[in-house]
Amino acid sequence: MMPPAATRAGRFQATALTRRKARTEAVARSVFLAMTLLMVLPLVLIVGYLIYQAWPILSLDFLLRNPRNGMRAGGIWAPLLGTLYLVVLSLVVATPIGVLAAVFLNEYARESWFTRVVNLAVVNLAGVPSIVHALFGLGAFVLFAGLGKSIVAASLTLAIMTLPVIIASTKEALAAVPMAFREACWNVGATRWQTVRHVVLPNSISGILTGVILQVSRAAGETAPIMFTGAVFFKAIREGHPFAYGLFDQCMALSMHLFTISTQVPNVPAALPYGTAVVLVGMVLTVNALAIVVRTHLRARKKW
Repeated sequence: MMPPAATRAGRFQATALTRRKARTEAVARSVFLAMTLLMVLPLVLIVGYLIYQAWPILSLDFLLRNPRNGMRAGGIWAPLLGTLYLVVLSLVVATPIGVLAAVFLNEYARESWFTRVVNLAVVNLAGVPSIVHALFGLGAFVLFAGLGKSIVAASLTLAIMTLPVIIASTKEALAAVPMAFREACWNVGATRWQTVRHVVLPNSISGILTGVILQVSRAAGETAPIMFTGAVFFKAIREGHPFAYGLFDQCMALSMHLFTISTQVPNVPAALPYGTAVVLVGMVLTVNALAIVVRTHLRARKKW
């Protein structure tokens, strides 16, 4: 005979242990949510405050006009274009070198004192202050290589500074690809390079993009390395022309321009520094958002 309905329902009632686990789960969820909000809220407040202060000056003319009247008026076209040149060129130099170095260290190099020294050097290089990189760039590229203070010298300095992040993130992404993928390729006769090219790299591209995102963010916001190697206080260029700078010219940059008008130029309109900061932050956030969209799309294509 079937037991009464009340008896059957009682068998599935929550016990004291189950209720305690549910309360613990709810507390943990609340704590993690609070931690997430504490991370996001300051960013929202900072960006909102910057936009509020910069709103009177934000316009298309602000982006496409050069600074005028001793940088107390006009726009930010010259520093904006210079920042784009520096970021793109440093990205072009640092990304292939960093990815190939990580591929060698993770896929080809055997464990030895040499690889341990190289890995230690990469870690230590990531912690070197930017002013030290600036002095290195000044000695290596401006003076020794004879490049002079130029966009090329500044971009190479930024590339050296951001290499460790790209190498470390790429190594982690390559190591995350299951070894079974490699063994399956080797068992059917594929060479190591064919395995890396057709299997390992495509399955780790989303992780590699993480290092590139960090590289873009850091390169756009650095001041000391470019101040010593290629940035200039003021340079008049053709407004709205995307190729107004030559690679061996000095250039203005948003980070240095913001520092200059905030500390070195008197009687600057209150909204001008905030407008420059909003453009710099907006450029970094836009690049990050595009890279995150691409990374999410690539992750969705994974089969494991």
